[in-house]
Formats: sequence, structure tokens, C-alpha cells
Amino acid sequence: VQLQASGGGLVQPGGSLRLSCAATGSIFSINTMNWYRQGTGKERELVASITNRGITNYADSVKGRFTISRDNAKNTLYLQMSSLKHEDTAVYYCNAVALQKSIWYNYWGQGTLVTVSS
Repeated sequence: VQLQASGGGLVQPGGSLRLSCAATGSIFSINTMNWYRQGTGKERELVASITNRGITNYADSVKGRFTISRDNAKNTLYLQMSSLKHEDTAVYYCNAVALQKSIWYNYWGQGTLVTVSS
């Protein structure tokens, strides 16, 4: 599985941004897809996840502001971010958890930088 994230950039506080993550390869094996982020000097944290059944989960810090979704026809994962805050500034990574021949694998995209600043 290969993941290509895009959509990062500079946005003002209170603004919106949509991240995308295109998946290629053995996409049929993907179970759950996630967005993580890592701010400067911080540990990587899970932001949102979505299972192949569409069940979503969010970090408390983004609930009500971020929406994760996946378009299976386009093999693409999205993260719609709104009401952005300075503390949302981070490199955002997409992640796929896949089951292949009874073994679980983690795949990562290259990361896309989101900067929230006026």
C-alpha cells in the first residue's frame, strides 16, 4: 500500500483546509485509515480514524471541528478541518492499517504541513 498525502498549507486561525490521501496498491487489504499529526517538539498523535465500515473516531481536541471521510471509489481519505487554531499547526500524516496474509501492517504517507497563523 502506498499513500500520498496532499492539501497542507498556510491558513489563518478560524479558517478551513481539506487534506487528501490517495491510496494505491493492495487497497483491498486496508481495514482502518487514520490521520496523525506531529507538532514541533511534540509526539505524533492520532487525530481521527475511520474503519472500512465507516466508523469514525476523533481526538477530543478536534471533535466538532474536523471530519474524516473516505471515498472508496477514488481510494482517497480526507480530513476536513475547520475552525483551525494555532495549536493545529503540525505535519499531518495519513496512515493505513492493512491485513495481509493474516499479518497486520502499518503504512504511512509522507506528511503534509499545516500551518495556522495570521
